[in-house]
Amino acid sequence: MSDPSDWRVLIVDDDPDNVGVLELVLEFHNATTRVAASGQQCLDMLGEEIPTLLLVDIQMPGMTGYELLGRIRSNAAWRDLPVVAVTAHAMRGDADRIMRAGFDGYISKPVNVASLVDDLHGILEASETHE
Repeated sequence: MSDPSDWRVLIVDDDPDNVGVLELVLEFHNATTRVAASGQQCLDMLGEEIPTLLLVDIQMPGMTGYELLGRIRSNAAWRDLPVVAVTAHAMRGDADRIMRAGFDGYISKPVNVASLVDDLHGILEASETHE
């Protein structure tokens, strides 16, 4: 999946500003984006269409990114879906904790718009290698 124009990205974040930045960058690269404002909305949307990857905020009301990841990994249809944490948790050890939880990648906020697509490309390549 090297060409972003082939990507279908589901952004799961309750902050419109964060969503706007991600959408702008991804759509500039011709990726198709959809947005879920909550973990439950994400699960509902996954029942309709499975995207190329998920970009998931860790801190969301109702269902955290960790809880959402657990629900995704427990469903056989979604188990291998690449899930990338996009979070302001950027303290020492946070990236390791996120990766140990089972996320396929980690992008810190504020998002580096210049490297976002390259970072996601690397995460997708790594996840395809592990399948």
